[in-house]
Amino acid sequence: MSSQFGHLFRISTWGESHGGGVGVVVDGCPPLLHLSEADIQRDLDRRRPGQSEIVTPRDEADQCRILSGVFEGRTLGTPIAVSVMNKDARPEAYREMEHAYRPSHADYTYQAKYGVRNWQGGGRSSARETIGRVAASAIGKKVLAAICPGLEVVAYVRSIQHLQADIDPNTVQFDAVESNIVRCPDAAMAERMIEHIKSVRSEGDSVGGIIECVVRGVPPGLGEPAFDRLEADLAKGMLSLPATKGFEVGSGFAGCGLRGSEHNDAFYMEHDRVRTRTNRSGGVQGGISNGEPIIFRVAFKPTATIFQSQQTVSPQGEDVELKARGRHDACVLPRAVPMVEAMTVLVLTDHVLRQRAQNSGFAGV
Repeated sequence: MSSQFGHLFRISTWGESHGGGVGVVVDGCPPLLHLSEADIQRDLDRRRPGQSEIVTPRDEADQCRILSGVFEGRTLGTPIAVSVMNKDARPEAYREMEHAYRPSHADYTYQAKYGVRNWQGGGRSSARETIGRVAASAIGKKVLAAICPGLEVVAYVRSIQHLQADIDPNTVQFDAVESNIVRCPDAAMAERMIEHIKSVRSEGDSVGGIIECVVRGVPPGLGEPAFDRLEADLAKGMLSLPATKGFEVGSGFAGCGLRGSEHNDAFYMEHDRVRTRTNRSGGVQGGISNGEPIIFRVAFKPTATIFQSQQTVSPQGEDVELKARGRHDACVLPRAVPMVEAMTVLVLTDHVLRQRAQNSGFAGV
């Protein structure tokens, strides 16, 4: 089903952006892990709307509630259901979209696929659907902490339009990312990014950019050699997020300009551990983690909703002019950082459990 993700650690998200609420069902979580609503709420607070002056002003506290799968503060091993009620939905603000397809939105494609669509906001294609993913990842973090202590996922804004930050993925820290509202650990560039988003927003326009993510402390051996390659599952997870348009790992497209002699990561021994002197592979070789930091980047397009008049067509095929209404991010990247982290955690949790099930003698898992 299109709303499910994962194999052993499987999630099913549900809900629409302007319906009664959104949420997730997590299946495959091991029993006896300590879990509370506060554990989930911390991550939801990082992606919620209305948290700063550069994101959508929609006023949602996004308070979560655990409905099943947890008893006396511990997971039962049964499905865990988490719900978040919509409190500030305004479906009436989207009435015009009933009669016009918004450019670069899913309005037309949903109509073509299903023959019906929820025109109240983005429906299932809205970033509000990612609440379920972020909630599920908070549970996944509990699994990873129990099986792979020391594993660390840090995502951050690398660029917004033409503004490029200077960040070392090997040393960047979570606190530096969270030190400003744009979630860019380069403080000087963060200020420029904030001002640029404000300027673009005042013009009724939007901008995109790139989020980079580093995973440190990954044990070697995660992933499969063919269809479920680790980087392939990461790519699927990232490109399933709203507004994503590109994915690259390690040297990515830039590596195509190198020769093999320049690109290869030479091995050496560090005590009893195999290491690589460079990391152009981005921590994954042959679809399997090699123990080096996993480094990848995700490209996000400019937000499709802009407050300028645009030409489009109606469901009846008539030419019409549309000026969007509602509350939207002029740049999705600051709130997309925890979404990228969430999908990373979900992929890694699934692969850690799969590797442990396949090979109980696996070092580190």
